Amino acid sequence: MNKLLLLSFVVLLLSSCEKKEGKSIAITNPSDINLTDKAVSINLKAVSPGFPILVTDTRDTIPSQLDDLDGDGIANELFLVIDLEANSVRNLNLTFSQTDPGYVIRTSLRAGKRDLEDTPVKPITQSTLLPGDIPGKLGYISYQTDGPSFENDLAGFRHYFDGRNSKDIFGKKVKTMAPEDVGIGANGIVEDNYHVMADWGRDILGTANAVGIGGINLMLGDQLSRIGNIAGDSVTNIESSTFNFYREGPVRSVMDIQHNNWKPLDRTYQVNERIIIWPGMYAFQNNASFTGLQGDETLLVGIVNSASNNPLKEVLVNEKYVALISHDKQTYDNTWWLGLAVILPRDVYLGWGEAPKEGIFSDSFYGKLKIEENKPVTYYSVGGWELSDEGFIDPDYFEAYVTDLANQLSVDVAIQVRE
Repeated sequence: MNKLLLLSFVVLLLSSCEKKEGKSIAITNPSDINLTDKAVSINLKAVSPGFPILVTDTRDTIPSQLDDLDGDGIANELFLVIDLEANSVRNLNLTFSQTDPGYVIRTSLRAGKRDLEDTPVKPITQSTLLPGDIPGKLGYISYQTDGPSFENDLAGFRHYFDGRNSKDIFGKKVKTMAPEDVGIGANGIVEDNYHVMADWGRDILGTANAVGIGGINLMLGDQLSRIGNIAGDSVTNIESSTFNFYREGPVRSVMDIQHNNWKPLDRTYQVNERIIIWPGMYAFQNNASFTGLQGDETLLVGIVNSASNNPLKEVLVNEKYVALISHDKQTYDNTWWLGLAVILPRDVYLGWGEAPKEGIFSDSFYGKLKIEENKPVTYYSVGGWELSDEGFIDPDYFEAYVTDLANQLSVDVAIQVRE
């Protein structure tokens, strides 16, 4: 009898502890616009071990994940995307499970590399590129899809990790993630098989010697520079470059890129990028910072225009953001309509320019941004392909999408956490 009483007491105690571990969270949209897949980050003071489970008042589960983005070794940042009606509050109950809830995967990172020309590609999550490894020096391409890819349910992108450091677009026709073997042939080696249409989509943008969509460079005084080399070069101006998959999760994935000792002219810089992608937008976020600045540098964020005859459009969206927008059949063989845009912070915006048609940084429009020593600048790169959404055929439709996205990104939701 005493054992039964003791067992009952233990069960009650555990149940009480589980209740105390739960939290209630209120998320308020103070704006007069509806928010769709709004990214919400919540720093929690104390976190129970396990997987977060967020349930609404109507008993719907909101997929989420716990992250450690500040690098302190503690995963206590709760991240989710949620729909919020204008001037509304949504209440959520947070508990933790020891079992992976198996949320639908809406973001992904992918990379692979072969050690030798005739060896198969192996999946990787980080890699370092040295001057002797660029294709113009090595004689072949080491990396699957020329470098790491990152995607969400609406769009895919890739970073050219072959010394060029451009950013490209994979157009998507499905909301599931692209296959892991994109860019790998039947024999397991690197193969350019993503410039043909597949069920999921294909590569759609030619970058030439531009920096693609959202790639970065610096203007040094009044002189254009390039972080790295162009296609075919056998030398580069970077001592080493490294990418690292910092976090891959169902609703947010994060990749870091560092360039160690980039040496344009007679200068030396350290360059850091943190790319973050979450669901529900034809875009990704980039955070770029530099050390070694001398004071005459301007950050350039590019939009390729190698196959466009239409002018760039500048849209002052609101107090926080300005958008630079292009729209044309800027895809391979001018086959499909593609809208490209960068959403830039207005407080550091210095206007825009156009690169020459030839040279180390060419075929691009670019936004000009003020940059400070080791202070990240956050911006967004957008790509809208007509086979992802037929509305993107219309330039006004694409502009409306970019403007709405910028307005949604501008809204700061209010968060209240109760134990």
